[in-house]
Amino acid sequence: MYENKRILALIPARGGSKGIPRKNIVSLAGKPLIAWTIEAARKSKFIDRTILSSDDDEIIALARRWGCEVPFVRPARLAQDTVAAVGPVLHALETIAEEFDYLVLLQPTSPLRIAADIDRCIAKCISEHAPACATVSIAAKNPYWMYSMDDCDRLVPILKRGTQVALRQQAEGIYVLNGAVYVVKIDWFRKNRKFIAKQTVACRMPQARSVDIDTQWDLRICDMLYRNRAAFWDLSE
Repeated sequence: MYENKRILALIPARGGSKGIPRKNIVSLAGKPLIAWTIEAARKSKFIDRTILSSDDDEIIALARRWGCEVPFVRPARLAQDTVAAVGPVLHALETIAEEFDYLVLLQPTSPLRIAADIDRCIAKCISEHAPACATVSIAAKNPYWMYSMDDCDRLVPILKRGTQVALRQQAEGIYVLNGAVYVVKIDWFRKNRKFIAKQTVACRMPQARSVDIDTQWDLRICDMLYRNRAAFWDLSE
């Protein structure tokens, strides 16, 4: 609880995965991927209840072993790779009987996120009276240097600019959603059915904790960062 607001954390973890088979339970530095998110949620000072939304028996059993509550099984129709995050979130809110003020969405693909990141995002959302807050990190590549190619392989700038940016230091600060934490006021979410809107505020996270696992390469990067965490001050609590 924070500022007398009841807070529910939801961990979405469907069984299917194309990039990495069985991604949510693949091993990372000796623990199943989903365990990292469960542990971070359990260490949060503000979360009142953490639940899992999954269609997969193995993921459900594993989550329970790591101390996560599983009050329901996600319907198969909401476990397809074409289903947006909104559907499973609304299903969870409709299925549980308990009422909460805010929801925190914690995707298992952000294993290096820590409890302090979660709590900062919650505090910022509530303290600034915003309907939603999302974690971001500095973009690894600036879009001013991004191009598409025409039929003759000529470079076409993605962004149109009147003035050419010659140096990295001249480019504007660009942030990307890192997918680690989304906080939303539940009443607002039920009405608007989204996390990102003009009113959404951002909560910064360091790049070292912002790896979002989609590929085997991402998994290896995460493993390397964690095993060498003594060299990265921003990987510690």
